[in-house]
Amino acid sequence: MELVLRSLIACLPLIVALGIAGCDKPKQDNEQASAVNNVTQAPAFPTAPAGDGVDRSHKGEAMPAMPFAQPGGAPATLTSFRGHPVLVNLWATWCAPCVKELPALDALAAGSTGRMAVIAVSQDMNGDADVQPFWKSHGIKALTAYTDKANKLMNAMGAAELPVTVLYDSKGKEVWRVAGGKDWTGPEMAKLIAETK
Repeated sequence: MELVLRSLIACLPLIVALGIAGCDKPKQDNEQASAVNNVTQAPAFPTAPAGDGVDRSHKGEAMPAMPFAQPGGAPATLTSFRGHPVLVNLWATWCAPCVKELPALDALAAGSTGRMAVIAVSQDMNGDADVQPFWKSHGIKALTAYTDKANKLMNAMGAAELPVTVLYDSKGKEVWRVAGGKDWTGPEMAKLIAETK
């Protein structure tokens, strides 16, 4: 009996590993398309103060010169916006917090003309095919629908999640970054943005 118990105990890690492996589900061919259906369940903006979660570990780093696309596919770069502060938001149509904060980003862009560039760059793998109809259906007016189908800008920035927003000063140096949806028209975010002045 003791020999049987020892054998079972010795095999326990293998049994557990096989059980866990059996729980894996194959990924869907188009994860982005399936996630679009869940966008309507966007959570409210975080109630924690805006200063919480502000990442300054990249402060002073130069903005990446990695190209992304303008509507229609012509290349664009962040460096072309130097001379004013630049707020860069990486987002996707299938990301609920991204969708939740877009109207506030659009309002910020409308009120920042000539003082700060607000750049929203979609990480949707279908580029304009996903973003242009989305822009129209959500009434986004002040923001330009930039895209980065290969997620090169996201990789160059070292971003691990969406949405992520990075503020650069007028010389193209990073000031801070935040992850998650924010109310970009609120006083807390206005105070953070004012750090570039």
